[in-house]
Amino acid sequence: MKLLKAGAKLDNIGMTASTLCAIHCAAVPVFFSSLPLVGMGFLANPWVEWGMIILALIIGVSSIGGSFFNAHRRVLPLALLIIGFATIILGHIFTKGWLEAVIVPIGGITIAVAHFVNYKYAGTCTSGDSFLHVTHKHQ
Repeated sequence: MKLLKAGAKLDNIGMTASTLCAIHCAAVPVFFSSLPLVGMGFLANPWVEWGMIILALIIGVSSIGGSFFNAHRRVLPLALLIIGFATIILGHIFTKGWLEAVIVPIGGITIAVAHFVNYKYAGTCTSGDSFLHVTHKHQ
């Protein structure tokens, strides 16, 4: 049970980090010239971008890999994680400009979805009868 709670926390962190990464990748090219004026020029630094990618990779592998081997054994979250990171890395390497600002955030959102699916598959919440648990009550 403790392992599932730790996995749930990692999934929540992963969903947040991946979503922030997607927002970062979409917003930086748009506001690139104004970032230094507001003291946030460091956000356009490639080291910050690759640091965020590596952090998201570590969280994703820990969370989704751990849940795969210890809880659900379903491939969908792993496949989404791999597709998301492939999209981000290929987008950074092979595209530039507005195309990169579209493709890379799609990879970040895909990773966030991978964490969401993993969170649901890991069985961290057993209440309710639907995958999304839109309407249910905890005891």
